Amino acid sequence: MAQHSNTSGKRFQVALVEDHPMFREHIGQLINRDLGMEVCGEADNIKDAMTLIREQKPDIAIVDITLRGSSGLELLKDIKAQGIDLPVLVLSMHDEDLYAERSLRAGAKGYITKNEASSEVVKAIRKVMNGEVYVSKRMTARLLERMTQKRSSSDIQGLALLADRELEVFQLLGRGKSTHDIAVALNLGESTVETYRARIKEKLQLRSAAELYLRAGQWVRDHGA
Repeated sequence: MAQHSNTSGKRFQVALVEDHPMFREHIGQLINRDLGMEVCGEADNIKDAMTLIREQKPDIAIVDITLRGSSGLELLKDIKAQGIDLPVLVLSMHDEDLYAERSLRAGAKGYITKNEASSEVVKAIRKVMNGEVYVSKRMTARLLERMTQKRSSSDIQGLALLADRELEVFQLLGRGKSTHDIAVALNLGESTVETYRARIKEKLQLRSAAELYLRAGQWVRDHGA
């Protein structure tokens, strides 16, 4: 097996940011065995991930959308805002139709879902390491279609209307979290969370809090979010 090394002869270093220990272990084995790279550290939340990235200076980060506290999208934005030159591959269970484009806009170099075969994950990591952008063939076609067609706002349906933070709040509502719980998890004020809730209701044309919880809960059940 070829060892993938940088100019100093040291094996490429990978930071894993994922909140499921078993999945971190699986990806770690894949990185060592199939890619000849090395996991330099693991984290399950944004704060620890940023510390890991600053201290270890990895060659690539593999990040999940679902983390403890704020989502991987916020981590991507933090990396970008701090001017850290780090290629990031998002590896997530979430539907690429909803998250792939958001992840790329936030600064990721690739997006792949966890239901892909290990060989495809290896391919995605290699492409991102080589400075290329990775998304599935199906998602590439969808993104190109969006770029080449004029689309009015009326064409955009449902959750695609929500901003990243609003989608994050929606997901937590679907898990049955209260305004207070969400405020603590996302490090926001309760009034801010209430503002997000109001915006979500307006964008999704929901009439009541009960309807909002029902819709959010159904979405979480359908998508395993």
